[in-house]
Amino acid sequence: MTPSTSPSSTPLSLEDKPNITVVLVEPRIPQNTGNVARLCACTGANLYLVGSLGFKLGNNTDEHDRALKRAGLDYFNIGTPIHHVDEFNEVLEAHPGWTPYYVSTKATQHYADVSYPDKSILVFGSETHGLPAWLIEESPGQSIRIPMRPDARSLNLANSVAIVLYESIRQFQTKN
Repeated sequence: MTPSTSPSSTPLSLEDKPNITVVLVEPRIPQNTGNVARLCACTGANLYLVGSLGFKLGNNTDEHDRALKRAGLDYFNIGTPIHHVDEFNEVLEAHPGWTPYYVSTKATQHYADVSYPDKSILVFGSETHGLPAWLIEESPGQSIRIPMRPDARSLNLANSVAIVLYESIRQFQTKN
């Protein structure tokens, strides 16, 4: 592969990335969600927020929580809108045939060992509780973790989203 065509030297565009939806289940910290919204805007990923939130999400950008807006800067205007739904099943119903991946410290499968298909849903739990253990136990093949020291509890939510989202994009660009 020549440098001019390698994935690392090719600018990311909507034509050369997979269809990805990022889901945050009951996010509590507006700065994390704002950073994730900015990340989704920059990559073209969809963003869904599920359940109760630890901040105000308005009907338009002007009504969003101040900390959420500050972290997201003006990127709320270039990305897809933030979708807020009550239940995770609403995300699955809106994306029939898509494959969910549950990111958790409770999972055993390394996030880079998964071959992410086009139409992936990356699901992250709240900063305080993560995803429920039963969900990981019921879906071991679709549950993934980011490695870290054994004495560390968790990574920052926005950093975790960035790691897994860009890995799925990297894989897609390498295959295509």
